Amino acid sequence: MEKRSQWSSRFTFILAAIGSAVGLGNAWRFPGLANKHGGGTFLLVYLLAMVVMGIPLLMMEISISRKFRKGAIESMRGINKKCEPIGWAATSNAFVIVCYYSVVFAWVILMFLNSWRFAGMTHDAEAAKNLFFDLTKTTGAIEGSLIPGELLVCLILSWGSIFYCIRNGASSVGKVVKFTVFAPVVLLLIMAVKGCTMEGAGEGLAKLFIPDVSAFADPSLWIDAIGQVFYSLSIMMAIMFAYGSYVGDNADIAIDAVIIAFSDMAISVLSGIVMFSTMGGTHMLDKITESGVATAFIVYPQAIVNLTDIGWLNAAFGAVFYLMLITLAIDSAFSIVEGVSAAVSDKFHLKPKTVTVAICAICGVISLLFVSQAGLAWLDIVDNWTNQINLIIIGILECIAVGWLFDLHKVHNEVNRNTKKFKAPYWWLVGSIKIVSPLLLAGLFIWNMIDLFGNKGGSYGGYPIWAQICAGWIVSCLVFASGIIARIVINKKKEKGFEEDEIFWDAPAPESLGTTLKKEALKANQQNRSKKKSKKRR
Repeated sequence: MEKRSQWSSRFTFILAAIGSAVGLGNAWRFPGLANKHGGGTFLLVYLLAMVVMGIPLLMMEISISRKFRKGAIESMRGINKKCEPIGWAATSNAFVIVCYYSVVFAWVILMFLNSWRFAGMTHDAEAAKNLFFDLTKTTGAIEGSLIPGELLVCLILSWGSIFYCIRNGASSVGKVVKFTVFAPVVLLLIMAVKGCTMEGAGEGLAKLFIPDVSAFADPSLWIDAIGQVFYSLSIMMAIMFAYGSYVGDNADIAIDAVIIAFSDMAISVLSGIVMFSTMGGTHMLDKITESGVATAFIVYPQAIVNLTDIGWLNAAFGAVFYLMLITLAIDSAFSIVEGVSAAVSDKFHLKPKTVTVAICAICGVISLLFVSQAGLAWLDIVDNWTNQINLIIIGILECIAVGWLFDLHKVHNEVNRNTKKFKAPYWWLVGSIKIVSPLLLAGLFIWNMIDLFGNKGGSYGGYPIWAQICAGWIVSCLVFASGIIARIVINKKKEKGFEEDEIFWDAPAPESLGTTLKKEALKANQQNRSKKKSKKRR
């Protein structure tokens, strides 16, 4: 049996998990939601949601996958054989997400390579506002099939860098994250210093940190905070199952999960400081929006060209901003591919590198749809269904599977197995996984459905109904039908001799199995030698 890849150290695992959790949403969606919900008010509710839901679910996924040494599909089958389709849904949904996330990554690369253009746009907000549309040729509608050459090159760079980072699984990821996790923090600090030294920055920071008490009465505050925590930590996407399966037996999951979660939040707050101080300094606080794409590619370019009266200096800060987004995007992108690759290779006993090549190739072809002129519209539709519907349902099902169809005492013991200073209380885990999290996620799902069917008449974004059916509802149906389709394929393979792994919670972990067998063989060998010696003496 091939030994499973492992992180080179506990520190490497923490960095990799932080890198996956900290993504583009931290840099652009978090500040937008803080602006929408009274600054400090949102921060308080976000912190509460992180403690009540985010950290326990993160502990749950890491501990389960560490115990089974398997990706999402096999880990869920280990919980209960009937729960395997949940693992397939999480893996399939992640597969869809990375198809378009790689394009957002390509957009960021494109803006970085063209940041020199800001030098000639000093105080020309209109030109800066249109730069993204000029470069991508997007129509913003389901119209147009042209793929800009420069954007295609950026997409190839995007997929090339994703594959390079995960070509050898945990080994290559561990080397990459030592740069990609610290780089955005350094770049954010540079931008924060610049922003905070601008006249008017104080107004922006006050808006970020001073709570607006009246905002607590708005139910959408609680919904948005719960959603941001849920989407930000890379849970329910097969990622933490993959990363957790590479964790060593001596890891302290309770402490590690807390470090990962609060590091994620700290970088979100730092991103908020950058956004609010910069927008305050350029007198654009009213322009901050919860739309990530609008913030990064439309609003922030307008702020960049108004930073100073020196064109090249504005261009330099533009380059720093988009370089920061590149370092944030790449960790999240390759972690999604790794989550899918680990799950599929574990299930079918395939070489991880072969699966990774296949996933990158298939997703790369599909992603061509999103770099076309109609790409932004297609991306918006698919993103809405994968996140606002699929991901939430998967979260609810995963909580039910672990909380109601399994013994949570086992999960609790695994979380606290090596901890010495901080032990996660049982009531905290059971209360979150079994009751609070599924209820909160169910509330989030109901809210989204009321918004879609009650407020929007069942139509999203004003796009053609046929497009919403194809890229939304049909994609969702395929995600949740993937477990059934996979079972048909597996049964066919069984007829040809394929055997599924037997997975039990109390069974030896795969990589320790070889060690156990070696010990037994050594013991037997020593016993044989002893017998031979005793015969000679006789």
